[in-house]
Amino acid sequence: MLDATTRSGGTATASPRATATELAVATAAAGPRVPAGFAARCTRILLSPWSRLSLLVVLLAAAASTVLLLEPQRLLMHGWPPQLGGAAAAVVFAAAYGVCTVAFVPRPLLNLAAGALFGSQFGLGAALAGTVLGAGTAFCLGRALGQDALRPLLRGRWLKAADGQLSRHGFRSMLAVRLFPGVPFWAANYCAAVSRMGLPPFLLATALGSVPNTAAYVVAGARASAPTSPAFLVALACIALPALAGGAVAWRKRHHLRAR
Repeated sequence: MLDATTRSGGTATASPRATATELAVATAAAGPRVPAGFAARCTRILLSPWSRLSLLVVLLAAAASTVLLLEPQRLLMHGWPPQLGGAAAAVVFAAAYGVCTVAFVPRPLLNLAAGALFGSQFGLGAALAGTVLGAGTAFCLGRALGQDALRPLLRGRWLKAADGQLSRHGFRSMLAVRLFPGVPFWAANYCAAVSRMGLPPFLLATALGSVPNTAAYVVAGARASAPTSPAFLVALACIALPALAGGAVAWRKRHHLRAR
């Protein structure tokens, strides 16, 4: 009968069977280390700031290409599908509005379409809901996929001044941007995402600051068939005056930004 070890001269010698078993256990324990290390490296690469920024660029390019292929401007020429009506149509339009703003479709065009399709009241509600939805989506995408890669690039005087303003005075800065048009909607969204501004003040400032300009465009779209009506003329004035005021404020603040 063979023992696991054979004692000879006070020394214990392992049998071949025990040695083979120990080697098999050691190999099984050490085997997964190489794949695990490779998987960890791949995960770090995929989650790196520049990989996430590349993903953001790909997503935005795909969204913009999809919008160009679908041609949402056809709604202005052919109207809303007859299968949808009332509140359901406004909800669908608001969702499509938000996606279009993420894909860089100009908001004035979408606001005019909202007024032309749904009138002043429903159009304003759908446009504001789409505005907040699109701004929040762009902010979250920019914050999750682009902030870590882009913040180290904020080295210029103007970029540092804008970042500091948004980071320290986020609500009032974004409220001013929304009230006085001049900065593109998508640019303001992604600038806020790269800054230290929080999401709640960003959404609140967007909702409040977008009301006047959005209402003006929606009313203009709803009354476009009567361009000489008082409502249409007042809407045009409400579109032009904030733009002029925003230009004047930017002209006065240029020296302050350069001095920083």
